[in-house]
Amino acid sequence: MMEKTRGSITSGRTRRAVKIGGLVSQVGTSYLWTSLRRPFLGVERHEREVLETHVRNARRIVESSKQLRGAFMKLVQMLSMRDDLLPVEAIDLLKTTRAGVPPMDYPMIAQQIRRELGQRPEQLYASFEPQAFAAASLGQVHRARLKSGEEVAVKVQYPGIDATVRQDLRNLKLLLRTLQMVAGDLMRQKVDTRTVYRELEARLVEELDYRIEARNTMEFYQLYAGDPDTIIPRVNRDLSSRRVLTMTYLDGYHLSDLMNPAADFALRKWVTRKYYELVWRQLLRFGVLHTDPHPGNYLVTYHPHICVLDFGSIRHFPEAIRRANLQFARALVDRNDRAIGQAMAKLGYLDRDQDARPMVEAIHILFEPILVDRPYGPEEYDLVGKLAQVGEIAFKYKLYKSPAHGVFTIRALVGLDGIMRGLGVRANYHDLFRECVARAER
Repeated sequence: MMEKTRGSITSGRTRRAVKIGGLVSQVGTSYLWTSLRRPFLGVERHEREVLETHVRNARRIVESSKQLRGAFMKLVQMLSMRDDLLPVEAIDLLKTTRAGVPPMDYPMIAQQIRRELGQRPEQLYASFEPQAFAAASLGQVHRARLKSGEEVAVKVQYPGIDATVRQDLRNLKLLLRTLQMVAGDLMRQKVDTRTVYRELEARLVEELDYRIEARNTMEFYQLYAGDPDTIIPRVNRDLSSRRVLTMTYLDGYHLSDLMNPAADFALRKWVTRKYYELVWRQLLRFGVLHTDPHPGNYLVTYHPHICVLDFGSIRHFPEAIRRANLQFARALVDRNDRAIGQAMAKLGYLDRDQDARPMVEAIHILFEPILVDRPYGPEEYDLVGKLAQVGEIAFKYKLYKSPAHGVFTIRALVGLDGIMRGLGVRANYHDLFRECVARAER
């Protein structure tokens, strides 16, 4: 049974610190023991033991996040997008924290709305469903109807959740330091945990302020105003605040429902093309990126249209970075290795005087579906294997530069790969990509 009282979220700071401190101690000790045993084990046995340790610790982190919920759970969800800290088997376990959590009781939610908007839900809305239809780490969403008759979704932040944020962030530093040692010692990867921490901190602070999400939503509403196939919810400013967000209710299939071979093939084919264009349009034309590529953030209507939800995590790229991304994309289409190297230097992945050939080799491996001019099945692309190849190249040639904007680009592209894989549509991705580049250049 989950905790349901306001006190269980806002109080018990010592309990939270002890819980997270104990978790860090368990994780660190288990990795230290595994490292100490290395000289006494064969290579294959040691690798198997390392993997078992990763998975065991991922389970510990997930269980702790479920007990503490709130800010710590959100931080673990963000960590689940960092495949440079843990192997894919452990990351997959961390991803389970992205599933919905049981909602909080309606009286708490009604009180939160009254604090934020000055009146209770039944006074502000013509009707308000007390049972949430979606619940996550920081808040939950209720269906309601405005007095005008319009159907809306009301997102309400859990009371008191912001009181745990700073403490949970401090405690997370300890966990990140442990994972940094793991990445360096056991996974042979160099990770700047200060950059990771700043990224997690900035994202969490943003997602706790629904006014930022409202601005992001309105910006995307304008960006896609001329796209008849994409629907962005409208924000009701009068019924929104720092902790409450009221917007158009959108109905349709969850994108995950279509990630099934039994789903209508023609619809899956349409969604494949549309979602692919959606991501590259943001990167190459808008320079504004939706950085949470989770299938739950997209709906597909019966018409069809694709609906984009949850704008709590958006990144704006400087114009120089957008242009460099476009230069990189054009170089990929043209198979111009020299231009690829120049673009990667502009994007901050290479020093200006650094030999670009190893980076270009890694790019050829990672972007194979774009470079192959033929129908390509997502099942042909072994992402884990490709990342392992690239990891070897990066380790050999010390390709460690990772600009801050790159974290979000990589996350979006890994999400794109996952959704393409789930939809399972064989297509000429070279042609699709070339069309996206041509549109952005126009």
